Amino acid sequence: MKSVHLIISGLVQGVGFRSRMKRQADILKLTGWVKNRPDGAVEAIIVGQERIVNEMLDLCREGPPGTAVETVKIDEITTHDNSTEFKIIKFSGNKT
Repeated sequence: MKSVHLIISGLVQGVGFRSRMKRQADILKLTGWVKNRPDGAVEAIIVGQERIVNEMLDLCREGPPGTAVETVKIDEITTHDNSTEFKIIKFSGNKT
C-alpha cells in the first residue's frame, strides 16, 4: 500500500477538482480525502495500491478541464486511516 499527502496549487478551486478526484478515487477503489485550503490550493490524502495511487497522481497533475495546475507537492506518508472510502471534506472558511 502507498499513502501520499498532496498540496495542489494553481487554479484548482471552483473548477470541479475535488469532485473529479472523488469520482476517480471511487472508480480506482482508493481511500482518503480531499479539501480546499484557505490559500487557494487543494489538499488530499490518497491511499491504495502503488500503481493505482501513481495513476491518480497523474490525473491530479492534469486536473479537469478549466483548471491550471501549477504544482503538485507530494509527500509519502504513513497513515493509520482505516477508512473504506474517499471523502470530500467541506471547507468552512471563505472559499468552498
